[in-house]
Amino acid sequence: MLKKVIEYPEAVEKSENLIIKGNNKDVLPLLDMEKRIKCIYIDPPYNNGEKYEHYHDNKTHDIWLTDIKETLLKLEPLLSDDGSIWISIDDSELHYLKVLADEVFGRKNFINTIIWQHRTTRENRKAFSNNHEYILVYAKNPKKFTLSRNLLPATQEMKDRYKNPDNDKRGKWQSVSVNVQNGHAVKSQYYEIVSPTGKIHNPPKGRCWAYNEKRMLEEIKLNNIWFGLDGNGVPRKKKFLKDSVMGVASETLWMGEDVGTTKQSKKHILKLFPNQSIFETPKPEELIKRIFDIATNEGDTVLDAYLGSGTTIAVAHKMNRKYIGIESGNHISEYVIERVKQVINNTDDGGITKILNWKGGGSFSFLEYKSPHQIPHNIFI
Repeated sequence: MLKKVIEYPEAVEKSENLIIKGNNKDVLPLLDMEKRIKCIYIDPPYNNGEKYEHYHDNKTHDIWLTDIKETLLKLEPLLSDDGSIWISIDDSELHYLKVLADEVFGRKNFINTIIWQHRTTRENRKAFSNNHEYILVYAKNPKKFTLSRNLLPATQEMKDRYKNPDNDKRGKWQSVSVNVQNGHAVKSQYYEIVSPTGKIHNPPKGRCWAYNEKRMLEEIKLNNIWFGLDGNGVPRKKKFLKDSVMGVASETLWMGEDVGTTKQSKKHILKLFPNQSIFETPKPEELIKRIFDIATNEGDTVLDAYLGSGTTIAVAHKMNRKYIGIESGNHISEYVIERVKQVINNTDDGGITKILNWKGGGSFSFLEYKSPHQIPHNIFI
């Protein structure tokens, strides 16, 4: 059962954003959120044998697997039909987690593995300088996820490719190849193209024209085929800026300069809590923002069942996503609650605050799990 501890700000009667103290295995079955979570991000213990200030990451392999599997089984029903789950991990248990997650979510629902450069400095004390971690991505339904996922913004380099050397009234354009591989070609795709200057062009060896001759002549007549400024160039198709989707699919290699590093996130946490022991392994807000940029839109609900220092919900709050965060450790009060209060009060100027021009606002409810034998039956649910 869930007992309400505080509502912040106090003037709010009930917030859709929930921060819950308790073991995720106890809390998750109490959430009435089946097929309502658009994105789940979890950063579970890596089982790397380390002892940290806020938790010990040194379970036996079998116990760790059993523990993670139990949580994943409770998370899977919560995903919406176009939802996705993103799981951070390192080399310690990566491959075992992949097999386990295949079992829970279905091997066919595996989307990809993201490689995140979590450090940019070199470590010379070990055989190799390990500079990366992983994020496993699964979808409830890969086709629906692919249709609903967002492209990342086009780079300035991509935008600069669009020019208008012939002053076309339709605006800026870039040229793309009008020949294709001939693996499935038909006879009508082989012919000569005569340029405006009379130069004859044939498709390169092993390739054919993308259109039949009738269609190609129509495209030329409509000024959709470019032969270069001198009219002698290899024919290429005009692709107009006004008709283009200005975005790119995410690559699977995420560099620290783009999505932040562990060192940068530690500095952010230290600035937020200068007088407290630092959380050792926080994720940078930029990393979580990249995930939410791809997998969610404003108003969607996200969930983190291993809340840690609260990065996931801090990012969700700034990005106008609804959120549920679950954490069993006492640092949920020391760090997480106070961190989100700073987000609401606009006293957190780090992370993605300036990128989004965040100005504060919003609310959350803080709940605590109590087992039935600990509380009377009329407690807040």
